[in-house]
Amino acid sequence: MERKEFFLTLFIQHMYLTFLAILIITVIGIALGIYMTRNKVLAGFIMGTVNIIYTIPSIALFGFLVALTGVGNKSALIALCIYGLLPVIRNTYVGINEVDPFLIQAATGMGSTDRQLLLKVQIPLALPVIFAGFRTMVVMTIALGAIASFIGAGGLGVAIWRGITTNFPEMTFAGSLLVAGLAFVVDFILGLIERLMKNQYVST
Repeated sequence: MERKEFFLTLFIQHMYLTFLAILIITVIGIALGIYMTRNKVLAGFIMGTVNIIYTIPSIALFGFLVALTGVGNKSALIALCIYGLLPVIRNTYVGINEVDPFLIQAATGMGSTDRQLLLKVQIPLALPVIFAGFRTMVVMTIALGAIASFIGAGGLGVAIWRGITTNFPEMTFAGSLLVAGLAFVVDFILGLIERLMKNQYVST
């Protein structure tokens, strides 16, 4: 019974940490992706910077942030947000840029403002591509959240790390299984949503 409560507590902590990161990543990533389509000068710089950060090993980034922001959820949240930005920024930028120019010209010719063009034409048409990036980011963030325990954050990584340090493989396996199970269930749900969006996109 105590072990069930232990894993339930870790599961809730893991969901809170990763879903908070997902929310922050989504807002910042989509905003930056849209901004990049409006400012080509900074687009290459932002994309290059994010790509460089993405090549840094996760454990190294966690260690670097500990020196700056300390041990705990704060550093873990920052690291998760940094790693999750790339697929959202890239897919938002690419999705909007790949909207048919003739549709944009037609909307502009009908008197659409830049804001109307973005909200009523570009984002709706780019949504399948944006959502694909969002889906990738969500699964990656849930999985990466397991490393957060290495810097004192909560979540299912605590069970994995405790199992490793105490030579208790059953606990490591249980923690890993819960992380994988959570990622699989969320990815399955998002896959259904993505399929519905694509079907709706094709029908229109």
